Amino acid sequence: MDLRNIAIIAHVDHGKTTLVDELLKQSGAFRENQAVAERAMDSNDIERERGITILAKATSVEWQGHRINIVDTPGHADFGGEVERILSMVDGVVLLVDAAEGPMPQTKFVTSKALALGLRPIVVLNKVDKPDAEPDRALNEVFDLFANLGADDDQLDFPHLYASGRAGWADTELDGPRKDLTALFELVLRHVPAPKQLADVDKPFRMLATTLSADPFIGRILTGRVESGRLKVGETIKALSRKGERMEQFRVTKILAFRGLGQAPIDEAVAGDIVTLAGMTKATVADTLCAPEVETALPAQPIDPPTISVTFGINDSPLAGRDGTKVQSRVIRERLMKEAESNVAIRIEDTPGGEAFVVSGRGELQMGVLIENMRREGFELSISRPRVIFRDEDGQRMEPIEEVIVDVDDEFSGTVIDKLTGQRKGELAEMKPAGVGKTRIVAHVPSRGLIGYHGQFLTDTRGTGVLNRIFHGWAPHKGPIEGRRVGVLISMENGVSVAYALWNLEERGKLFIGAQEQVYEGMIIGEHSRDNDLEVNPLKGKKLTNVRASGTDEAVRLTPPVRMSLEEAIAYVEDDELVEVTPKIVRLRKRFLDPHERKRQARAG
Repeated sequence: MDLRNIAIIAHVDHGKTTLVDELLKQSGAFRENQAVAERAMDSNDIERERGITILAKATSVEWQGHRINIVDTPGHADFGGEVERILSMVDGVVLLVDAAEGPMPQTKFVTSKALALGLRPIVVLNKVDKPDAEPDRALNEVFDLFANLGADDDQLDFPHLYASGRAGWADTELDGPRKDLTALFELVLRHVPAPKQLADVDKPFRMLATTLSADPFIGRILTGRVESGRLKVGETIKALSRKGERMEQFRVTKILAFRGLGQAPIDEAVAGDIVTLAGMTKATVADTLCAPEVETALPAQPIDPPTISVTFGINDSPLAGRDGTKVQSRVIRERLMKEAESNVAIRIEDTPGGEAFVVSGRGELQMGVLIENMRREGFELSISRPRVIFRDEDGQRMEPIEEVIVDVDDEFSGTVIDKLTGQRKGELAEMKPAGVGKTRIVAHVPSRGLIGYHGQFLTDTRGTGVLNRIFHGWAPHKGPIEGRRVGVLISMENGVSVAYALWNLEERGKLFIGAQEQVYEGMIIGEHSRDNDLEVNPLKGKKLTNVRASGTDEAVRLTPPVRMSLEEAIAYVEDDELVEVTPKIVRLRKRFLDPHERKRQARAG
């Protein structure tokens, strides 16, 4: 069967997974009466809840005697480690761009990787049926983007289609018949070359492992594209590391190929096809699986280095162990090592005491998803504030810089520019109108200046602004950046909070807890309205007497507390504070000090 391998690239929420749904439906991958969930490719619970693609996943469709393997790539730069590996498996890319928004940061990130690999793009202008769509402007912006990313003449001469993924149509002309996706299927078959590996069927078997996962029935499994040769179930092959060192030799127990949304066992894997192998015990991502006579490993794509680090530790608060079942440092370490094995974009280091672990990765969202997965598995953790990773070049301290693209109402643009360039040491790169009453701001800002900024940004723009960011490069250290400007309210007692006490504390600032909640000494229960920390007593009840007067016994009415999400809490804490994460709750607290140290700091401060 004629074969094509393509990846679909798009920014978050530009309709990539919805378009894949329609490709599957119109190719006949589903029965007519089959119940299929919307965004079927987003199989992970967190992906469905947040509406983003986190894990790269493959599927396969048949169209008029041709097989097309489609890889759905993550749209967020924090999960770029998935993208870089997956692009080595395909021969072409479909770039999906919102006709109203144009190419956005994550589009730029993934597209630069694809163009560097020499892949020829197909551009699909999606959502052209929206009232604010400007397909011609978006097309010009895509061309400019390709030129800025160093595309060659073949890549700049890209074909384009107008489409609506939700309505299930794509056409070569904007005013075409708008019936189905036939034009997209035909363009993929015409423009994307067949795998060049098909010519190497008679050579020894070689395959580069790009994704690792585990199946409860068949164990460890690796997915990748067969670079040369054939492989049958039961044959013995070996695994070579990136450096060419022999990892293990094993017998292939199963070969799985993508068929629609699922995988089906096949007897033989052939050069050019994307398959999953089972039977190994040590082989991992970026290893070469090959015939015993092969001596050289296939080149693996380098992964961009991590830019932030977070310390994961055991939960040592007085309320530890009440919600979770996995609380020991040994169990936490095993889980983190397992994650690092399959996710090459993160690194794990042990701290000297062995009770905590430094996890380095791409961004706050990536860390938030990892922590969220762990808490759902029953883990209890204490999490530090994210720290930016610096590096030295020729004796100069360098820090990561991110490109920030902001779309805001015109009235808020001055506030946003002041926060990004004034307080957070950013540099304004571009500012232009972006439609009716909107301004687009592009700035290059130090990564450490953006930690904790998103919540403040939403407040400044009354929730109407849209902020996207992507790693831009390294630059000399910009000097000190001011952190959180307000202090916190800290509980000085252990027990259950009392409504009367919280009512009296409301004038001191915003509260993070409500009445009848468990608190302990050192726990952060609110934000102080001033710049210093304040110890308060949330357990102090009303003094009772036998004297009664009109109006003194009215029910206390509390303002609803501020409930932070996991990412907001991690970005909010300062260096001397921690986030306590359990399966049921997220709390903030001060790092615990012994009483003598606390007294010494109190005298000094």
